[in-house]
Amino acid sequence: MKTKKILKTLCAALALTMGLCGLAACGGKQNDGNDGFGDKQISVVAREDGSGTKSAFMEIVGLKGKSDVSGVIISASTAAVLTEVKGNPYAIAYESLGYVTDEVKILKVDGVEPTVENIKNGTYKIARPLSIVYKEATVADGAQKAFFEYLQSADAQTIISGKGYVSTKENPVAYTIQSGLTGEITVSGSTSLQPLMLELAAAFMKLQSGVTVQVSGGGSGTGYKNAEGGVSDFGMISEAFNKEKAASCVSYEVAKDGIAVIVNKKNPLDSISLDVLKNIYDVDAGDAAVKTWSQVK
Repeated sequence: MKTKKILKTLCAALALTMGLCGLAACGGKQNDGNDGFGDKQISVVAREDGSGTKSAFMEIVGLKGKSDVSGVIISASTAAVLTEVKGNPYAIAYESLGYVTDEVKILKVDGVEPTVENIKNGTYKIARPLSIVYKEATVADGAQKAFFEYLQSADAQTIISGKGYVSTKENPVAYTIQSGLTGEITVSGSTSLQPLMLELAAAFMKLQSGVTVQVSGGGSGTGYKNAEGGVSDFGMISEAFNKEKAASCVSYEVAKDGIAVIVNKKNPLDSISLDVLKNIYDVDAGDAAVKTWSQVK
């Protein structure tokens, strides 16, 4: 009887020890920052070729001109990106900060949140300027001058901030309506700036009812070309101004656009490094490629 009791006690102690070891092992696995995501494959989501957001993101992370990784999920609109990430717990994507909803989680990048302040001061790295290019003679007088002044006004900055973009104009003043002003203004180029420019143009035309502002897309390349060639009064670009692309033009930064890195709300991750992000999207990463959530530290 005594021997049986001793054996029982030893078995219980052994079971308890194994259980604690098991818990410790599980706990160690959970502490990798992925809470059960472990070796689950990352669902890589990207925008379509031709998207200004995609070209800006790829350039900023050091992948300009590269093709997509194998198995990438291509989403042709902001709505499609958000729908994919909302419904896929293993997805990662990028999208313009102003369009991201609270249905997904926004990650810090290198520990920095994509806030207006951090985008403005440059500490959040995945951001881009949205600018217009133009010839100085174009804004010397008339409706074009008035529209250029409006873009710099406090009225315009209110719209810019209200739409989720970052206003970079310091101490703007209210726009002064010009009586009897007439004319037609043409703006073309970046599809990333186009939605905001349409809003600004509509507000300007309400103030200056005798002026028509026509806004069309075509991409940043079109913006440079049309401004340089005199096809449009203003060209829209979604990159740092390159004088070589429009030698006779200058530029004005309308706003900054932060690009948010987003994941599903169930994902326990809060921050990601720029290097890891690059290796998720780099088709040529080789051995450095990040394909599973257990590789994201």
